[in-house]
Amino acid sequence: MTQHRSSNKRTRRKESKKANRKLANNHLSLINAEPTPLIQDFQIRRSNDPISPRNLTQQHYIHSIENNQLTFATGPAGTGKTWLCAAMAVEALQLGEVKKIVITRPVVEAEENMGFLPGTIEEKFSPYFTPFREVLEERLGAGHVKALIKAGQIEMAPLAYMRGRSFKDSFVVLDEAQNTRVGQMKLFLTRIGENSRVVVNGDISQKDIYVESGLTDAISRFVGLSQVGHVQFERQDIVRSGLVQQIVDGYVDEEGASCAEGSSCAEGSLCAEGSSCAEGSLYAEGSHYQRKGVAQNLPFESLGIPDLCA
Repeated sequence: MTQHRSSNKRTRRKESKKANRKLANNHLSLINAEPTPLIQDFQIRRSNDPISPRNLTQQHYIHSIENNQLTFATGPAGTGKTWLCAAMAVEALQLGEVKKIVITRPVVEAEENMGFLPGTIEEKFSPYFTPFREVLEERLGAGHVKALIKAGQIEMAPLAYMRGRSFKDSFVVLDEAQNTRVGQMKLFLTRIGENSRVVVNGDISQKDIYVESGLTDAISRFVGLSQVGHVQFERQDIVRSGLVQQIVDGYVDEEGASCAEGSSCAEGSLCAEGSSCAEGSLYAEGSHYQRKGVAQNLPFESLGIPDLCA
């Protein structure tokens, strides 16, 4: 009799556990049946608006990208250089005109040093490519951008990783090119392969390096060649906001005509007015020659170089 009662208790416990599991599974199935929207689906919506220029210079920029293999674009911030070329890269990829989008830029910080960043290579350099990625996500949607990056059809890499590469069937963008050195620009331009379109953007007035910019050097060398175009944006072409245009005007007015955008001073000449022979020269503060001269209290002539700034 006791054995029979124990057996009944065990049976009831098993049945109770089965019922509880069944109820839990039913509850989970109800939860899983409800669609869960992805964050990027409602945060960043895909835009299908046609690419349309907002001024004559933007129209020339679009025409140059469409008709030249290499386009240089220079001018102040807020003129739409990055947005337009990113949108055109997306359009070319969607139409099958290219197989890949490649975005690169020199990893130069704006007069700050954040030190070493944690994470993978992609995570380390992600902050530098945020402006371009935002445009890609606006045109394609964040989920699609992630899928294309994973598939290798969108690549974002620092300029230092371009050596040995060859760009074929690609839409390639070099952004913030004012911070490239002459050697870096040569490295980049010699990567151009067949059926590729290359856009090089930069704002000389926001140069963060103290040597000659590879952007101005390349423009002086190659503009005028077939399949090479150059579009110069001006302050009146700023479309970001009216306030940005006033801010840019304020800085230019303060710098004066001798250091206006595009002048030798803005491009980092050796002895530009107001530079104290510091910006863009071999004798810049912290350079090899400056450290050696200061350490040994020697004139420049004794170091084997002329004192151009005397």
